[in-house]
Amino acid sequence: MSAPIPLPPSGSSPGAGSATGPLAPHHFDPDLFDAVARARGGDAAVAVLRRGQLSRRMLLTVAVRRALPADAGLEEPYRRLSEMHRGDPDRWQRTMLYPYLDEGLARALAEHTQGRRPDLTWFGELVRGGPAALSGPHILSTECDGVVLRVRLDDRGPFRAVHGHPPAGPQTPVEVRRWQRSLDGAWQILVRRHPWHARAVAACLSTLVPLRPAPGGTSVSSAARRAYGSVALSPPGDPVLLALTLVHEFLHVQLGALLDLVPLHAPPSPARYHAPWRPDSRPLDALFQGTYAHLGVCDFWHTEQSAAQPDPRAEQEHTTWSGHTRDAIETLLGSGELLPPGRRFTEEMRRALVRSTVTVTRGLRRP
Repeated sequence: MSAPIPLPPSGSSPGAGSATGPLAPHHFDPDLFDAVARARGGDAAVAVLRRGQLSRRMLLTVAVRRALPADAGLEEPYRRLSEMHRGDPDRWQRTMLYPYLDEGLARALAEHTQGRRPDLTWFGELVRGGPAALSGPHILSTECDGVVLRVRLDDRGPFRAVHGHPPAGPQTPVEVRRWQRSLDGAWQILVRRHPWHARAVAACLSTLVPLRPAPGGTSVSSAARRAYGSVALSPPGDPVLLALTLVHEFLHVQLGALLDLVPLHAPPSPARYHAPWRPDSRPLDALFQGTYAHLGVCDFWHTEQSAAQPDPRAEQEHTTWSGHTRDAIETLLGSGELLPPGRRFTEEMRRALVRSTVTVTRGLRRP
């Protein structure tokens, strides 16, 4: 396909003096779209998807302002945001890309629709003080071979429960140092053995949210649909598994951002499908998300088998997840619920999985 992947219009300009400025249409190059489907979009795809998220948040901010009464507490921060857009666009972008802005504004709009008065105190704090005003002061920064990952450790923000697991409380200095050591180890693995993922993760992720482990100490992690740029996870102990978790959850984030621009499947239906990694059947959108993230899991363990000192878990993990992911891809293709871009995306996932399986069988190192 040589034409751009068709996208819905991003909207028209909200007009002079708005906090958002004019909105331009988005175009997704078909080669880049295919690379995203193979989990190889890199920082180029992140740049396109980030622009899409900015447009989405611009429109949502305007919609909330238009819907709420003038005394709802939005006017003053909205004015400040407009001034920031004109005078300090970098700060404006950091503010608009606060991961939970989407969730907070969507909740405010829903509460207003239900006849309740939303509390927008958090929005004023965000505009005045940036993400640190809500998330806390802890910054984790790590570097390997010139590639830098810098994220905020959000241990007190207002919307962290959206990840579906109990968030941990404020982190002590000892706990923050433990997070830093774990991230240093994981980042070295990603940069030196998975550089294509490392560049994309560094370009996309801005926030880590500490979670409490599941009962029994089992590790948990999550990426929320309305939290672009954020990954939530319980304290990691194994740097390889932390590296894997960052890849897995980043791909959830990336697919969510792509779905905001390109519809890949039909609206939700009552149909449920077998997910090989779960005991319960899943709706198609959930199966799609899981399949894509597990393509990254297969890719990760495939590459780990080629490391100078292969992880002893790599061969079995790759075999297991390749089988699960292959079955899920065939279920998606047979569902009848994929739109043409979604079918193209899924077929590209299948080709990527086949290639990685063939190279493992032949004992070849990935080029």
